[in-house]
Amino acid sequence: MAELAKNSKLMKKAQEEIRNYLGNKRKVTEKDVEELPYLKMIVKETLRLHPPAPLLLPRETISHFKIEDYNFYPKTMVQVNVWAIGRDPTYWKDPEEFFPERFAESSIDYKGQHFEFLTFGAGRRICSEMKLGVKTVELTLTNLLYHFIGK
Repeated sequence: MAELAKNSKLMKKAQEEIRNYLGNKRKVTEKDVEELPYLKMIVKETLRLHPPAPLLLPRETISHFKIEDYNFYPKTMVQVNVWAIGRDPTYWKDPEEFFPERFAESSIDYKGQHFEFLTFGAGRRICSEMKLGVKTVELTLTNLLYHFIGK
């Protein structure tokens, strides 16, 4: 919501999408949120710039391997910096800019298949409550934008 408050055009666009879809409906449901693609882009962009945690949980290597010029030995503690990946210009054009439309034609999701977007981790150790967290944020943001009347 803070990113939208800084950019009234984006907030207005999101509110128009929500209000056009919902009309005069009083209660927003999870099913309604599924029909709001721009809102989903806003949530993805928010999680890219502001992940729930800057680092994934630490992992310990089980064997020796090398990545570029770096050697990793067994029992080395490794942490993935999700915050830095979300701002890496190698993967993101204008990475510091809040631009939800970057996800418009993208197949990037939360499941950890795209290593430029690891908000919830990847593989068998991905956050078990990822879906609940995303749905909660989407539903809350939809309600806030639907009922909020700003200047």
